[in-house]
Amino acid sequence: MTDNSSLQAYLNKLHGIIADEQVKKVKQHKKGKRTAKERIDDLVDPGSWTEFQQFATGHQDGEELLNDGVLTGVGTIYGVKVCIFAQDFTVAGGSLGEIHAKKIAWLMDLAVDMKAPIIGLNDSGGARIQEGIAALEGYGSIFHRNAIYSGVIPQISVILGPCAGGAVYSPALTDFIFMVEKTSQMFITGPKVVKAITGSEIGGEELGGALMHATVSGNAHVTAASEKDILQEVRRLICLWKPSHAHEVMAPKVDQLMTLLPDDPKKGYDSRTLIRSIVDHETFFEVQEKFARNIVVGFARLNGQPIGFVANNPKVMVGCIDMDASDKCARFVRFCDAFNYPLLVLEDVSGFMPGLKQEQGGLIRHGAKIIYAFATATVPRITIIIRKAYGGAFVALNSKAIGADFVFAWPGAEVSVMGPEGAASIIYAKEIQESIKPEETRQQKISEYRSKYANAYHAAKKALIDEIIHPNETRQRLIQAFSFVEGKKREQPQRKHGNIPL
Repeated sequence: MTDNSSLQAYLNKLHGIIADEQVKKVKQHKKGKRTAKERIDDLVDPGSWTEFQQFATGHQDGEELLNDGVLTGVGTIYGVKVCIFAQDFTVAGGSLGEIHAKKIAWLMDLAVDMKAPIIGLNDSGGARIQEGIAALEGYGSIFHRNAIYSGVIPQISVILGPCAGGAVYSPALTDFIFMVEKTSQMFITGPKVVKAITGSEIGGEELGGALMHATVSGNAHVTAASEKDILQEVRRLICLWKPSHAHEVMAPKVDQLMTLLPDDPKKGYDSRTLIRSIVDHETFFEVQEKFARNIVVGFARLNGQPIGFVANNPKVMVGCIDMDASDKCARFVRFCDAFNYPLLVLEDVSGFMPGLKQEQGGLIRHGAKIIYAFATATVPRITIIIRKAYGGAFVALNSKAIGADFVFAWPGAEVSVMGPEGAASIIYAKEIQESIKPEETRQQKISEYRSKYANAYHAAKKALIDEIIHPNETRQRLIQAFSFVEGKKREQPQRKHGNIPL
């Protein structure tokens, strides 16, 4: 009888849990959100998910918390093994307690042992107040692993609800942050706290929504309209990191690359079009598309092999490099170097952005990050100068001087300390001023400077450019060049670590 009564009590408890789960599931769906398990199912390959530590239990106000509000396990994405934790907002608001933190920390250690990317599906209100400093210690153990495992395994954060306080520091330490528009939010202090302290009323979207982080702060790397869409973007990224077989390669359908550029060299163009005309068909995945749009970074495949792209975008701010573009570029280059993705730079830059705001904001320090990132990168690195490369920006964007393996240029490219217009006005200032027809003389001197000094052939004579290539040969020459430096090994001086100009 005792055994039967114990069994019945267990079944009653199990039925109660199932019924409670259904109620919570309905509440999540009413908010336009999915449950932790549904999100995992959307992310991984069908049938590949294995959950661990599912009986780990936390407590709050005397109540047992199943899973302590987080699911942890392993699955595959396009056959690539990944470790995933998914916070469950239906359990104590996804708040992080001692057991919750231990589960995530254990999974991070497992990911390092497996050499697998770790993906966090974040939907948490922050530290569980009832557990006090134990919860804070739990966050500390995760932050520590975020930092020491940086560059060891790729770390991806997907924000799927309002996350505040400690719940945003861990994502900030990871490599990529994905957010859902009008659903995801990240802030150190939420709207209520801001109002209490400052008296200002501000909405959650303005303070920490996906659009703000994608366009202003630069914290969000990818956004999408729904949870399903954002998880598909994560799948796309993981897929691109995996080399494809030769029979899967589809070349782009553009024969005349020069037709993509405007006739007027002073007019802008969208460098994304140029990238897509070079890489394997429909493989370009842009990162931070809405932030610092004067530079474009992302992943693609070239003849089936994953590579990282950096390209000036003359359509925005004439492609000049400002503080935000510097940070965006440097961080992306360092990720690619950490995980051995070859780098390709499509250069069309007139220089760093001039102006009081940029100088006072620390453009020198920010711009130096680009130099540091490229100079310390040991992966295969190739640059193509499309139209122009002037001044310090020419040096910073993966020049021969800071270690590029190959630098190519298209025939009409200009390489110089500054643009011919500015250079001629300085060098020949006296002649122009004393001329009977100053403007005619100025134009003559600009043409003279351009033909003598500001062209790719002059730079090639100085061994700054390896080869001048026809635009329509770009894709094949790149495939060939990357094959030359495949397996490249370049050792840096032994040291504890460098000191990047942060």
